[in-house]
Amino acid sequence: MEKKTHYDSIMDRSKRIMWQDDCYVDLQSTSSSQSSHTVTKDISWINKHQDQLQRFITSPFLEGMLTHLKKVGVLSSAEETRILKAGQIQDQVNTLTTIISGKDAQSSDTLRDFVEKSDCPEAQLILNHDSMVEAHKGVLLRRYEQHRDRDSISCSKLDITSRPLLLVDGLSDLQQKEHDLMQVGATRGGKRNHLRQLGLDKLLEPLTRVSLPPRVSLTAGVAGIGKTTWVRHFIKKWSQGSVCTDVSFVLPFTFCELNSLEKLSAERLVKLAFPHLTEPSLVLGGSCRTLLILDGLDEFHCTLNFSDAAPCSDTKKEVSIEDLVTNIIRGNLLPDVAVWVTSRPGVASLIPGGLVDRVTEIPGFSPADIQIFLDHHFSEMDYASKIWAHLRSHKILMVMCYIPSICWIVADTLMYIMQSETQENLPRTCTELYAHFCSMRAEVGEPRGRESVKMEQLHGSNRKLFGNLGRLAFYGLLKHKYTFSEQDLRAYGIDLLSIQSSLGSGVLVREESTMYTAYRFTHLTLQEFLAATFYYVSSKRAIFDLFSESTMSWPKIGFQNHFRNAFQHSQQAEDGHLDVFVRFLTGLLCPVALKPLAGLLTLGKDDGNQKPWAAGFLQSHLAGGGCVVSLRAVNLAYCLQELQHTELLRSVEEDLRLGSLAGKLSRAQCVVLGYLLHVSPECSEQTNLTGSLNYTTVKCLLPQLLYCSHLRLENNHFKDDVMELLGSLLSAKDCHIQKISLAENAVSSKGAKALSRALLVNRTLTSLNLRNNNIGSKGAKFLAEALKMNQTLISANFQNNNIEEEGAQALAEVLQCNRKLVSLNVQKNLIGAGGAKRIAEALKTNRTLTKLILCSNQLGDKGTVALAEALTINQTLLSLQLQSNSISNRGMTALTKALRLNHGLVSLNLRENSIGVEGAKNMAHALQENNSLQNLDLTANLLHDEGVQAIAGAIKVNQALTSLHLQWNFIKSSATKALAQALRSNTTMQLLDLQENAIGNEGVIFLAEALKTNSSLHTLCLQGVSAGTSGAVAMAKSLMTNQTLQTLDLRGNAVGMEGAKALANALKSNRSLKSLNLQENSLGMDGAIFIATALKGNHQLTYINLQGNGIGESGAKVISDAIRTNAPGCMVDI
Repeated sequence: MEKKTHYDSIMDRSKRIMWQDDCYVDLQSTSSSQSSHTVTKDISWINKHQDQLQRFITSPFLEGMLTHLKKVGVLSSAEETRILKAGQIQDQVNTLTTIISGKDAQSSDTLRDFVEKSDCPEAQLILNHDSMVEAHKGVLLRRYEQHRDRDSISCSKLDITSRPLLLVDGLSDLQQKEHDLMQVGATRGGKRNHLRQLGLDKLLEPLTRVSLPPRVSLTAGVAGIGKTTWVRHFIKKWSQGSVCTDVSFVLPFTFCELNSLEKLSAERLVKLAFPHLTEPSLVLGGSCRTLLILDGLDEFHCTLNFSDAAPCSDTKKEVSIEDLVTNIIRGNLLPDVAVWVTSRPGVASLIPGGLVDRVTEIPGFSPADIQIFLDHHFSEMDYASKIWAHLRSHKILMVMCYIPSICWIVADTLMYIMQSETQENLPRTCTELYAHFCSMRAEVGEPRGRESVKMEQLHGSNRKLFGNLGRLAFYGLLKHKYTFSEQDLRAYGIDLLSIQSSLGSGVLVREESTMYTAYRFTHLTLQEFLAATFYYVSSKRAIFDLFSESTMSWPKIGFQNHFRNAFQHSQQAEDGHLDVFVRFLTGLLCPVALKPLAGLLTLGKDDGNQKPWAAGFLQSHLAGGGCVVSLRAVNLAYCLQELQHTELLRSVEEDLRLGSLAGKLSRAQCVVLGYLLHVSPECSEQTNLTGSLNYTTVKCLLPQLLYCSHLRLENNHFKDDVMELLGSLLSAKDCHIQKISLAENAVSSKGAKALSRALLVNRTLTSLNLRNNNIGSKGAKFLAEALKMNQTLISANFQNNNIEEEGAQALAEVLQCNRKLVSLNVQKNLIGAGGAKRIAEALKTNRTLTKLILCSNQLGDKGTVALAEALTINQTLLSLQLQSNSISNRGMTALTKALRLNHGLVSLNLRENSIGVEGAKNMAHALQENNSLQNLDLTANLLHDEGVQAIAGAIKVNQALTSLHLQWNFIKSSATKALAQALRSNTTMQLLDLQENAIGNEGVIFLAEALKTNSSLHTLCLQGVSAGTSGAVAMAKSLMTNQTLQTLDLRGNAVGMEGAKALANALKSNRSLKSLNLQENSLGMDGAIFIATALKGNHQLTYINLQGNGIGESGAKVISDAIRTNAPGCMVDI
């Protein structure tokens, strides 16, 4: 290498000619340098555009390129053939660039010249794509930077990335037909439990490896849920290169912008919105991936007509704006451009489902999210906890806070009131709250905590503005119009300068871009509230129908006539868009709600009769109507709540709480119950309608039961006709029911068949309880067939249904193919050994079932042997219950052998069998080897001292068992001594149950000694063990040193006064015991007083039972009062 360098230097020197002293002219160096520079430049051009060449070259463009390169001699025929045989178009381009890069500079020049001189869009993208994209991203970032403060919650736990979209099958009937707040109220803001989450980065991705990316995506969400915030966040992330990096251009439009346009082409639309994109055809042509965002379809003033719109596929052809949007969504225009539409659900349903490839929802705030939100923004002076406490006690406000923008309104308003008034004055209804909000916006900047100020003086400048805003809101609401131009504002007498005031800027939001300027109310509910204030004031003096703005109508005189008219319009509105308006209108009849608006409304003198009249009007409508309770009817109960006329609501809620609704459910009560299903705390976790319903009331409430998550319909004497109704309920697309209990009814195989049909299509139900019905083997077969297909049910309870061996066989077939079922209860079904064998065979292959209950099924030893064999293979079953199955030593021998090999079973219930001493010894051998079993129940198994001593020996070495039940086993003190010795060394046992064994004082003393050193036992059950004073004294001494025992049960013994005295002394120093049961122990008054006074210094005891100790009623009161005084946190039964 060094020789070559030296040789080159000599050759270079020989090329030089002397010109002057030490000056040379290099004859070849200049041209050589230029040539070298050109080669580098051309190669770097290819390298620089390699990605664009592979991405944008199409087959026709490549074909023309190869023809040209071959014609000018750059490529040979062999090279052309090699390129064409390379495979996919990207591989062909890669082969071409590799060949050209290996040739001289002239070949690279030829390739570059061909691209630069071509007028094809592919060539333009190859040359200009990156610069166009970067410029476009810069424009978008600058444009959306102004929204950062408004959109940001500034809380990392609640930002967009922590609340991904929810993938849904489509819009439900509730979403398509009901008002936003009714949707939120009916579902309590909850989401269906089977929804898949979709993050920003997956928005345009295919869901599976074999599916295609969506062309039209629809994101639906109620007003204020954050659709526009999501869009802006996506645009920022895309512009920063964080998401969807394969998308070249994102073109966001709002329907507010499109409202300002009439007729134009697709290309002109892009030019208007994005002037920097000088060649829209490059962006829209399909050569690069483009996303078109259409945000806020519900704000579009035109109606999309997908059936009659004239087809248009020419991007240069001018059409009406509604036809332009329609053709884009249908795919006639811009078929290669991805489209993302956002909308409120009701309007989104106007797009035919066949045109939408993907539907997503935006989740709102959960109760936990609301708490995080409050803690983050309202932490000063403990406002967050006070606001949270108020929301918890007023569920209707809590449910509204599911919507983030309403959460802001509610929290801001409550904090403002807290800063100036006492908490007793906090609003209890939505009308009150919005009245305070408007008052607050009018008072912004005024000093708080001031003395009384004349409201007329304070609000005088805002009264006219407030009235005009109300008129704008009302007539906008009637027209489904939610955005307004400056011309609209002037038409309703609103001066543009006036909306810059604190009231104007507080209720109206200004939106502007290069194409438009528009205004909207802070939230839809605020528009509805202002509309209600306008109607309330105007109806007192109007002589014509206020619903007819510009046309004459029949005279309507008097507030009550106008009030009836508003409700008539509301009840007739198919989409429920006037529901919340009439709630606010009713709420304004309550003087408490009107008070904050005193300076903003021109109010005449109220005679005080309107509120009781309205209450009677609403209640009369509750009793009328059809047999089925619709959400229109439920809205009447919401109105009663806003009116704060709640006698009927409270009465039904009290009956619901007490479980005394049976026989009381008239139609009016059913309507109120439908309302309570939305807002009552009694229905938040579960809806308990046990013993309350019949066929008629179920049919009446059916649409409202749809949205309960946990439904208890036990002991209602339901027959198969009700199952037909409930089957239709569970089959509905809107179904939110996750758990349903139909225990203690009269369901037969016919009813089971109706339920099975529902299970074939239901995708929400996770738990089905049919305990104590009579479905029989035939009904079990119907349900089993459904469970083979169902992919959501995880718990099934068929206890006491007489399914017998044939039904067990059907369920065994389910276990062989179902991969979702986790818990199966077939207790008390006479399945016998044959049924057990079928289930055992299925367990050998099943890997999902974790809990199996086979109690009281006459399994015998044969069935137990079969199950034992399965346990040697199955390692996923965690709990097996075999109580009352006539299992003897033979069955135990097989079962304990299996336990030596099994490492999965955690809980084993063998209560009330007959395993005897030998069975206990076998179990002891198994426990010495098994290290997974934690809970063992051997109650009533004739173990005697010998059997228990064997088990005690195993406990010394076993370090897995935490719970051992040995009651009713004829155990005496010798076996208890062995158990006590085991407890000295055992460090895992937490519960020991020796109830109803005659261990006597001696046995209790042994256990007490063990407790002095044992530090693991938490619960010791010694009910009815023939213990007396000496045993109690010994136990008391151990409690002075033991600091781990939490529950001590000494019921039914003879502790006596002296024993109580000793225990009382122990309680003064013990700090671990939480529950002490001394029921029926002959304590007498003195013994009970000892216990009561001892609690003065004890801070851990939370429960004590002193019943049946001969204290008497007067003594019981004295002692109960003493305990409550000394230990107010301790519950006492006496």
